[in-house]
Amino acid sequence: MTEIKLYKSPWRAIKLILLCSIFVIGGIWLLTSTDSPKLVGWLSIGFFGLGYPVGLFNLFDRRPQIIINQEGIWDRTTKQNLINWNYIINAYPLDISGQKFVCLQLDEKFEIMDRQYKWASNMTKSIGAQKVNLHLGQIKKIDPNRLIKLIMTMSELDTTERNKKLKYVAQHGI
Repeated sequence: MTEIKLYKSPWRAIKLILLCSIFVIGGIWLLTSTDSPKLVGWLSIGFFGLGYPVGLFNLFDRRPQIIINQEGIWDRTTKQNLINWNYIINAYPLDISGQKFVCLQLDEKFEIMDRQYKWASNMTKSIGAQKVNLHLGQIKKIDPNRLIKLIMTMSELDTTERNKKLKYVAQHGI
């Protein structure tokens, strides 16, 4: 079975580590200088130091983030099983502070595994998102509009045509 696997970008993890390093070095400088407040230095080191394990995890995580096959689409961050193409009604892009998302409008028959709190559900609706959203922030260079076009095309095709389309996209890229 042909699958398209989308992975995290190692460069985004390296950027996170480098940006955190700037503030950690600044915190160390605050600690070593005699007339600056020590608490600010420790807070800077503690807070931005947390970026190192996150960055290293993302750098060495080799599992696929999104898998697209002839049955449907699966994203690790959504905490859902495979989303069958028959359940996808619509897909549209969403940009929140530079973070790219693909919102999936699903048929009511699809059972959502992870239930949101009421306040989280209200906030999701207020920003224009859906209950299931594909986060593209860590994915290697991908155009959300081309991914949406692929999702909508795949949801309209029958099984044999989906396999042909997947083979074509696997060879030529999204």
